[in-house]
Amino acid sequence: MNILSIETSCDETAVALVRAERNAFFVVDEHISSQIKTHAPFGGVVPNLAARDHLKNLPLLLKKIIAKNKICQKNIDFIAVTQGPGLIPALLVGTNAAKALAYAWKKPLVGVHHIAGHIYANWISENSKLKEIKFPLLALIVSGGHTELILTRRHMDFKIVGQTLDDAAGEAFDKVAKILRLGYPGGPEIARLAESHQSSTFPLRQINCRNSSKSNFLLPRPMLNSGNLDFSFSGLKTAVLYLVRDNPKILKNEKMKRELCAEFQQAVVDVLVEKTLKAAKKYKPKAILIGGGVSANTELRRQLNEAIQNNLKNTQYSIPYTQYSLDNAAMIAIAGFYKWKFSKNKKLFYNNWRNLEADAELKLTS
Repeated sequence: MNILSIETSCDETAVALVRAERNAFFVVDEHISSQIKTHAPFGGVVPNLAARDHLKNLPLLLKKIIAKNKICQKNIDFIAVTQGPGLIPALLVGTNAAKALAYAWKKPLVGVHHIAGHIYANWISENSKLKEIKFPLLALIVSGGHTELILTRRHMDFKIVGQTLDDAAGEAFDKVAKILRLGYPGGPEIARLAESHQSSTFPLRQINCRNSSKSNFLLPRPMLNSGNLDFSFSGLKTAVLYLVRDNPKILKNEKMKRELCAEFQQAVVDVLVEKTLKAAKKYKPKAILIGGGVSANTELRRQLNEAIQNNLKNTQYSIPYTQYSLDNAAMIAIAGFYKWKFSKNKKLFYNNWRNLEADAELKLTS
């Protein structure tokens, strides 16, 4: 089965051709156009500028992948596209392009939830070998717009058991980077500075004993002991804002800046890891996986792995390849495959060239 997929939910224009064989997935070809240079001067994504770049880049990428792989009506089984959530001007570009192709080729069109895509990024494996992930599974999705814990008992069966009440983790990284004048996107730069600071790693056992760490900056771990599985990162961002306001020399002292980045990153990791462990102990999944842009963070990957090995020895741990932590179209194709496979009425997809609508607030449902 060959799937052509499109992703334009935010600031990455992406297309992919994915072949599915016995539930194993091979990325035949993919192209991504970044918009970092467009949005960097603003310190964040500007929706209308994102849509403008999608309008410019998507036709070029589609033309390239279609010509290179000789894609036509006969050798494509269906088209998958990110339906939401995301920035509505950006989503409209991708969905309208997908609808035009579905109409022209008379092919089914599968609308995909962006977060489902991040979950299914974990199914991308080398050499198209089947990657076995056990169910039920618990997914930690951390990105610029989302921070969620999702219980998945079987394919396409999603239940959000914890979510952020305000800022997402990635959003907090970007805002703190802006406070520290580090540029955009903030996550990679904060991670780089944190890594260069020798005391960037604080064991989980020190979460409730912060004075034992070597850091001169003691930031809060929001909602760590809230009794539920929800997150909040707005207060952490504000704590950094006040700290820099009261200590402006931080902005001119690279050593202090590195140390603050390390402490901020560790605060985020502490909360994410601890909440994931609590959710795992409550729901007892056979596997834990991560996804979303922040899941590319090396410290988060490492410390979550250690926490699972130390506390949940019989639990499988899956992480996507780093490039598939970020927004991409291959993950949309795989999520689309499972949505298609388990649909009870596939005929509906043939009318999606007419019926599918972009939805900025699309809910993650089974």
